[in-house]
Amino acid sequence: MLFNFIFKLAGWKTTGFDPEKKSQFIYAVCPHNTWVDFLIGLGTRSGMKNKIGYLGKEELFKPPFGFIFRALGGTPVRRHSKNDRVAEQVAAIKSTPYLSYALAPEGTRKNVEKLRSGFYHMAHGAGVPIVMIGFDFPKKEVIVAEPFNTTGDFKADMQKYFVPFFKKIGGFQKDWISNYEKGVFL
Repeated sequence: MLFNFIFKLAGWKTTGFDPEKKSQFIYAVCPHNTWVDFLIGLGTRSGMKNKIGYLGKEELFKPPFGFIFRALGGTPVRRHSKNDRVAEQVAAIKSTPYLSYALAPEGTRKNVEKLRSGFYHMAHGAGVPIVMIGFDFPKKEVIVAEPFNTTGDFKADMQKYFVPFFKKIGGFQKDWISNYEKGVFL
């Protein structure tokens, strides 16, 4: 509630799809440009009805502040490890009713040429839809897309859903959009 109050006080609003209470999704949130994205995400989440955890880089969960990120529903991710994190999250989603995860497919605040695909494989493996969420900074608007079910064809789904949705988000210029638009999946 506090985060939603601050979110609205700062002039932000949420538009688009409003998930039902007892549903599961993978929320793909872009762009991830600054640490402020986390606060905007908390404000958005607090206005939604679902139980939404998030995945974040493991460095955030170390002392002295790691306990805060855990208390806010975070799960650490070893980004450069060869462990099967996707399978772990698929199992967690399947075994926990109504658990959804939000994550930044970019995997970093830097401009990237491609998205990490773990979020997609988590959704596909768990059989849950993906909901795209875009942060439109110029308008101070969080845009929530209608959910879509994955087909198993990452490239086709990126072309059909991700490029058109994120291309229309104001102030959002990322290399991965132009690459995917051209059919370049590095």
